[in-house]
Amino acid sequence: MAHIFASIKESLTSVLPIAIIVLILSITCVSLDAGVLVLFLFGTILLILGMSFFSVGSGISMEPLGDGIGKFINKNNKFVIPLVICFILGFIITVSEPDLTVLAEQVPTIPNAMLIMCVGVGVGIFLSITLIRSKKEIPLRGLLLIFYILIIALSFFAPTEFVPTAFDSGGVTTGPITVPFIMAMGAGFAAGKKGKNASEHSFGLVALCSIGPILSVLLLSIFFKPSPATSVYEFPSVFTTTEAFKQFALALPKYAEEVALAFVPIVVVFMIYQLVSRKLHKHTLIKMSVGFVYTYLGLVLFLTGANVGFMPAGRLIGAKIAGSEIKYMLVPIGMLMGYFVVSAEPAVHSLKRQVSEITKGGISQKSVAMALSVGVSVSVGISMLRVLTGIPILPFLIFGYAVSLIISYFVPSIYTGIAFDSGGVASGPMTSTFMLPFAMGACEAIGGNVMTDAFGIVAMIAMTPLITIQFLGLYERRAHIRKLKKLHTEISMIKDDIVFFDEEGANE
Repeated sequence: MAHIFASIKESLTSVLPIAIIVLILSITCVSLDAGVLVLFLFGTILLILGMSFFSVGSGISMEPLGDGIGKFINKNNKFVIPLVICFILGFIITVSEPDLTVLAEQVPTIPNAMLIMCVGVGVGIFLSITLIRSKKEIPLRGLLLIFYILIIALSFFAPTEFVPTAFDSGGVTTGPITVPFIMAMGAGFAAGKKGKNASEHSFGLVALCSIGPILSVLLLSIFFKPSPATSVYEFPSVFTTTEAFKQFALALPKYAEEVALAFVPIVVVFMIYQLVSRKLHKHTLIKMSVGFVYTYLGLVLFLTGANVGFMPAGRLIGAKIAGSEIKYMLVPIGMLMGYFVVSAEPAVHSLKRQVSEITKGGISQKSVAMALSVGVSVSVGISMLRVLTGIPILPFLIFGYAVSLIISYFVPSIYTGIAFDSGGVASGPMTSTFMLPFAMGACEAIGGNVMTDAFGIVAMIAMTPLITIQFLGLYERRAHIRKLKKLHTEISMIKDDIVFFDEEGANE
């Protein structure tokens, strides 16, 4: 129970700032409907509880399972079978990701099942590539450079309306189910390696698995050639707290079923792993089973709160600001919300915890959190500027990825892995259920093109942390060099003193 209460405290500090911002907006520059505000407040409570259960549950179930499978695959001397296993795991975990379903439901131009399957294949292929990278010890930055050049090249052949969607799909794929599992697999892959750089192989799996969906959706848009379409969003009609409660009561079974279907493949993988490896003792099996229950309950509560409470609030706030005389306040308000909203992403806590554990505290959770918040704040500001002006997203993406790839050659490799992993982690369910509707509501109020101007915010949120976290690496490296120089100076002074006293002693 102590873990639950500690997690609730952490979740409260993560979600409370964004709730306070929305409340302040509702009584100042944005007049929210009372029903939408009540839904938001109820959703905030569910978000806090859901994140708490998820954080505890994933730490004792998803992460040990991913770590164990990673170690098991890494020890297998054969090559083809592990590649097939990685592809299957990547596919089934991705199609189970609720975060991807949320995005697919908001894209009106591609059938949901087709988009989800396409993204699943992309992740499966690139999870297999991560195994090859680990076995052959291929540098991460080289692979990133090759694949992002390919992505940018394909972007010029894809229909303009679907470039933002392709990049968005890469961001939402790495959601609350995928991230803990895949990051733990990375730790399992690196467990058998030796040397001071072994920890570098723990990171980079999420980064590469985010590339697969972008490539697959770009190819889908080139060959499938879907035609742009518009969607009409209806705000829930809620006038009393009882009606608000009914909204959640009706939605809860839906998300309970959705998450249950998502968990079936995970549980099957868990059972097969135990049958094949027989490494988990009875006590561990019970503990992990309880962890899966916690994770399940956490995701159901979180997704219900986010979809029913946060999505309409985000859409209405964006529409109200954009439709008013202060529409240019979208940029600073968006930046403020972006700074705090990333702290409410469930997978961010998994990332911070694993970074701290693998680096043995060398990279603090606080510094990672600050770099993520700054990066997301900047990205949301740019996204709101795009909504207001209609500037294409591709120049921003080309510039951003070019800068991040150039910086990667000047920072320790572990920071590159963490940075590119964090991009996928930062763009989770809070982005797709709050920030994306915020952008869509603003875009519709202005009369812009939702497909080109609103979509792409997830991609921007996934990109900017690549730069900020690597800047953190540059800062840490310079600080380390300064310490070494200071230490060298002190040693030199001590040596000079020793020589001086030796000479005086000899003279006497």
